[in-house]
Amino acid sequence: MSTEFIDKNGIDYTLYFCTDRQLMSCATIEESVERAIAGGAGVIQLREKDCTSREFYELALRVLKITRPNNVPLIINDRVDICLAAGADGVHLGQKDLPCREARRILGERAVIGVSAAHPEEAAQAQADGADYLGVGAVFATSTKTDTRPVTPEIIKQIRAAVTIPFVVIGGVNRENILTLKGLGINGAAVVSAVAAQPDITAAAREMRAAAAML
Repeated sequence: MSTEFIDKNGIDYTLYFCTDRQLMSCATIEESVERAIAGGAGVIQLREKDCTSREFYELALRVLKITRPNNVPLIINDRVDICLAAGADGVHLGQKDLPCREARRILGERAVIGVSAAHPEEAAQAQADGADYLGVGAVFATSTKTDTRPVTPEIIKQIRAAVTIPFVVIGGVNRENILTLKGLGINGAAVVSAVAAQPDITAAAREMRAAAAML
């Protein structure tokens, strides 16, 4: 496995795949990641809410053996410590997680840091604090998170005007509804069930990427 970190300036955010062991249609997280990458996922976010730190760390190491050879960044959800320990490419932070500026101080400049934002003020602050990209949502109703804040097309426009860094939309995004957001300056779609829960993950990823590419 290569130990070289991803060049964060060349990341393709078109299809951003978030793992979910409760929804996936295959046996393992590793298999879901491998299939999603085969379908065109350009970023993988490892989300683990219900496992020990040791289990999360060991899973991250196994997933890195898939993402690194494919030159796809592995982003750890929430856990700066797991990102640092496993040597993952970056971390995604919510508004209640460790502040972006502190994560940047700990992880250094080469790390990819994303921040969730639902308002232009949050987006602008994240960029000022050193975020490389944003996760904007929830743009549609979603069953994978219960504490989401709704984001309208008008708010998306305001966020685009407030920042220059890339952002992906998240929250109930699928290939049928994504094109209702066309023309708002979105850089990609972050998906969970639209890919992970489908019988053919690779085909679902390919179709979702094609739809997101039309934004």
